[in-house]
Amino acid sequence: MKMHRSEEIWLIISFGMILGFMLLTGYQTFALGMGPPSHTETIDPQKVDETAPFDQPGVFEIGENEYEVVMTLEVFNFNPGNIEIPAGATVHFTMTSKDVIHGFQIAGTNVNAMVMPGHIQKIKQKFDEPGEYLVLCNEYCGAGHQYMSTTITVK
Repeated sequence: MKMHRSEEIWLIISFGMILGFMLLTGYQTFALGMGPPSHTETIDPQKVDETAPFDQPGVFEIGENEYEVVMTLEVFNFNPGNIEIPAGATVHFTMTSKDVIHGFQIAGTNVNAMVMPGHIQKIKQKFDEPGEYLVLCNEYCGAGHQYMSTTITVK
């Protein structure tokens, strides 16, 4: 079957675009390190309470206006709940789940992650604006899922 010249041109252009997108994505992933998280940090979900740093969840100052929040998610609960930090602080969240897949979404920000049992999820966020930020579980985790929320108070 003979193709028209315009069909050949469009085929060459479309294959060229696909090849270009693949090369660009590969370059960004491997050369610039912009690939998705690979879940390389794991934890035994049965021993979360015995494994550092999750044996003592809380808010810790790690630098000038820089904090780490070590958090466990379980049975419709964020531990610690109701976090307070100063305005302009950069917060490093280190989280894991003890039971099922949970979501971690901070309303009004771009923070949105899935927290899975057996894996450690790390997210960094800077809070410039004072106020209360609602934290929600956005992955269905059981019958009381709608009650799983907490707040981050930025003063």
